[in-house]
Amino acid sequence: MSARVYEMKSREIFSNLLSVPPIFVRLDGRGFHGIADEWGLKRPFDERFARAMARVGERMIASSGLSPDLAFTFSDEINLYFSHVPYSGRVEKIDSITASYAASALTIEIASAFPVAFDSRIIQVSPALAVRYLIDRQAEAWRNHINSYCHQALVDGGKDPHEAAQMLKGRSSSELHEMMFSRGLNLAKTPSWQRRGILVYKTAKEIEGFNPVESRMVKTLRTSVQCISEPPVFSSPEGRSFLSGLIREL
Repeated sequence: MSARVYEMKSREIFSNLLSVPPIFVRLDGRGFHGIADEWGLKRPFDERFARAMARVGERMIASSGLSPDLAFTFSDEINLYFSHVPYSGRVEKIDSITASYAASALTIEIASAFPVAFDSRIIQVSPALAVRYLIDRQAEAWRNHINSYCHQALVDGGKDPHEAAQMLKGRSSSELHEMMFSRGLNLAKTPSWQRRGILVYKTAKEIEGFNPVESRMVKTLRTSVQCISEPPVFSSPEGRSFLSGLIREL
């Protein structure tokens, strides 16, 4: 490497910034509200879009080459858990490639005629903090679910989007829940994927078969990707146990 090339490379900002496992990478859609109409999405929730985001999570796990262990998605957000980090933990590489791959995958899945983009950030965790992180993100999914229904109800009632947002600002979850209940909708009865998000994760199953080369029965691990649109409430004892067992097994 010439001195001039080395000098230019040394000027790359944060190129040597590293992360250590385990980590989450959180991807957030950029400007998705603005292009939702272009996609013809239903409001406040569109199942076609939610399924497309889940399939992006499946692609990230199964075929991106990044190999995250799980993906949790709701709204325009995808959270990827890595027990082992790609690219030796280089933050710029991880952030840029996860975001660009997710954008490309979503463009394919939703057959978008418009370019899409995600921003990306890394959250350093431990296995115990990973459980807490997922609990917090699922709680955010619930808050987003309530606000989305209430905001759309106000817009349908004649308020402009900005005015509707201001009317909801500072109101408690119980107040918003009651607001929709008075309109004939019990938010606790809406589809689980709207309230709890969608979880995609790897599983491993031991398979026994005959190895003709060794002329004997052998056991191998077969991995597959599972997608559940009715995950447990992560903060419940059952949910915590499920997440703890899943993360320990990864």
